[in-house]
Amino acid sequence: MSIVIDDTLLAGREATFGAGGSEPYAHALGREGRLTLVGSSRTGVDYDLGRWMAEADDVDRALLASETGPVLDIGCGPGRMVQAATDLGLVALGVDVSKAAVRVAGRAGLPVLNRSVFDRLPREGHWGTMLLIDGNIGIGGDPRAMLERCRELLGRRGAAIVEVQSDDDVDETFMAHVVDDDGRSSSSFPWAELGTRALERHAAAAGFDLEQTWRVDGRTFCRLVCR
Repeated sequence: MSIVIDDTLLAGREATFGAGGSEPYAHALGREGRLTLVGSSRTGVDYDLGRWMAEADDVDRALLASETGPVLDIGCGPGRMVQAATDLGLVALGVDVSKAAVRVAGRAGLPVLNRSVFDRLPREGHWGTMLLIDGNIGIGGDPRAMLERCRELLGRRGAAIVEVQSDDDVDETFMAHVVDDDGRSSSSFPWAELGTRALERHAAAAGFDLEQTWRVDGRTFCRLVCR
């Protein structure tokens, strides 16, 4: 089911994942805690920041094994995928609106920018691979706008690797907030969750073809190529 974004959602576009309120995202980054996403029909979606802050695992690294640089990781968080890309010899950059996450990545010496993907970025129109994993296709609550921006940033032969929900039929846009395991709550922000069918529809409208879908260790990924 697709939910139309109303004026309330649009008014909240400046709000970002886990920010505001008691700043649970920043606190969880400091101690590798857990966050729960509230607002989705899939009640109680959990994010394990320990995994985000650890080194990339075999599934993460496999996403990049056949890709070309330069690599742009959108919503890079603490930077594990930026590190994985550089370990493979690829030029890489991460962008994230969370100052706390960018500080963590910066302390590790990773190339990251505290910036929105919708801001002006280096290499506009020349990125080889773009990553939207860990649910980051949901950023801003407008998947089509996100994919249109990705299309602008990628080179003619570029590809986007997108992680989606395991249920192919998920297509939901909503106002969300996150809560940490100490009860701290963020401000509300617009978010979206997609399965493969909704992603394919939005991707086609943004100028992509869905080239491949695969599932591994309970995660689902799609590779989009520029049309």
